[in-house]
Amino acid sequence: MSEAEFPFADRLPTTRTEWERRLERLVRENRFTISVFFPLNGVVLLLASAMGWLDGTLLEPLAFHGSLILFGTFVMRSPLIVGVLPHTTRRAATGVGLLTLYAYAIEYTGVHTGLPYGNFSYGVDLGPTLGGIPLGLPVFFVPLVMNAYLLCLLLLGDRAEHTAVRLCTVVAAVLAMDVVLDPGAVALGFWAYDPPGGFYGVPPSNYAGWVVSATVAVVLLDWGYDRRVLLARLEECEFMLDDLVSFVILWGGINAWFGNWIPVAVAAVFGVGLLKTERFDARVLRFGR
Repeated sequence: MSEAEFPFADRLPTTRTEWERRLERLVRENRFTISVFFPLNGVVLLLASAMGWLDGTLLEPLAFHGSLILFGTFVMRSPLIVGVLPHTTRRAATGVGLLTLYAYAIEYTGVHTGLPYGNFSYGVDLGPTLGGIPLGLPVFFVPLVMNAYLLCLLLLGDRAEHTAVRLCTVVAAVLAMDVVLDPGAVALGFWAYDPPGGFYGVPPSNYAGWVVSATVAVVLLDWGYDRRVLLARLEECEFMLDDLVSFVILWGGINAWFGNWIPVAVAAVFGVGLLKTERFDARVLRFGR
């Protein structure tokens, strides 16, 4: 295609570095929209879908729309993805690839056998599926682990040098994230356990399964990425944990609506962690810079 046919061709990045810089600028200039506007709108739309407020209206087709859910999740994940992209080496990409395969395998096993999470089934369209498993699973799962990993590196400081301390702390953080996520998802009807568990509909077996999943996931990410490089990146990339801001707003808000106060309290702890590490500045997000 000639420049006459596509006059903006000369403005398009031509190298990986240029693409990374372009994406960084895009995220940086839209922090408020990505990290606050999208999750707040997600809270409203998901609750409206779950409560039936859209039924019989012109907006009814938007209720639990799988493509919208996947798109919104990807947008909220974009600060993390763009943040780690420059340091995603072949080794790191291999680790993420193995983690993706593992996530599909254990989710498939869980859906079809009940192991290791307990018997559950999806109740909401979460986008295209393969073998009953949402193809967007890596977008839903892998960033949760990476967010926990990065936050723990910041909070642990020098203690992160000790492998056992680092890995156990991150696994505990990932488990805490599911304490927030699963009750909210069950309340919305994303999935349901049979029989329902005593913790806001979630059985203990789910969390036992998450200990296994989180351990494998954390070990793979810890193997793939150089944590010292990630820490240096966190210092220069102020938006790298904005996806965790979205997580706190989205799932904290949903759990608050349904009166799931323990998950709300745990979400608040993650919010305190963000403030403690100075990764969340309300003034910056308010004005989008």
